[in-house]
Amino acid sequence: MSLDRLIEKIKEKQNPTVAGLDPKLDYIPGHIKEKAFARHGKTLEGAAAAILEFNKALIDALWDIVPAVKPQCAYYELYGWPGMKALHDTIKYAKEKGMFVITDGKRNDIGSTMEAYAAAHLGMVEVEGEKYAPFEGDALTVNGYLGTDGIAPLLETCREFDRGIFVLVKTSNPSSGELQDKPLEGKPLYRAMGELCEKWGASLPGKYGYTGVGAVVGATYPAQLHELRAALPHTFFLVPGYGAQGAGAADVAGAFDKEGLGAIINSSRAIMTAWKKEGCPPEDFAAAARREALRMKEELKKALLNSAKG
Repeated sequence: MSLDRLIEKIKEKQNPTVAGLDPKLDYIPGHIKEKAFARHGKTLEGAAAAILEFNKALIDALWDIVPAVKPQCAYYELYGWPGMKALHDTIKYAKEKGMFVITDGKRNDIGSTMEAYAAAHLGMVEVEGEKYAPFEGDALTVNGYLGTDGIAPLLETCREFDRGIFVLVKTSNPSSGELQDKPLEGKPLYRAMGELCEKWGASLPGKYGYTGVGAVVGATYPAQLHELRAALPHTFFLVPGYGAQGAGAADVAGAFDKEGLGAIINSSRAIMTAWKKEGCPPEDFAAAARREALRMKEELKKALLNSAKG
């Protein structure tokens, strides 16, 4: 099962973190952009070339210490077809380095449309008898608020191709409570969505006790992290909101089980722009990203030890 592979990589590296690859042009050092624009002009192709070179350098700096990357589709769609090719090439390069790839697409539909999303991001597409894997991520973030009709097509693809999904449950944004905290039969709506994740995941069991259906639960709501960890014993968490959104290591400790598993914590901006925060030369951006990733690893390790003691 796909998330078994993620758990094994987390255990191997002793690091429950994922590096978000959400590359804005402002994050990319000038020398990379200048090289790309000199070759392709100040065009969509030029922007995509800069993004890909930036991503590859980050992956080179992180692959041996960080188990996974999470490219956010929007930052690639922004640059049209060249951007989507950069997404494809980023995923391919990360997987060549042995990293687990979570494609952050937050896809949401039903029936044949969701089957198409599943095939594009997790499975294969047939073209006149020939089969191709368009993007080949290991897992995909999805919106489950259309109910089982929107999730069932994904489950079949996950079974066939050994993939996983992360369903939006309690998101990290400030206004998430406008809907997700509303009561439903005596429980908040996010709790009902989490319970559906447990139900959907029963068809994708894993050997470490977690299924192929994970949940997105924001670090900015630590009380809900504790609540949902206790309520959803078979659901692995993808936890955004650490770092730039304000949450720290102590806030995410409740996402983990007694074995220190059960969650992976995302950091995007803090890793990608570590060179700016440090004030180091732009040419040192990848090394700065590595230093930030190692700092995050140690901070989480300390928080989990303190949590276990407390």
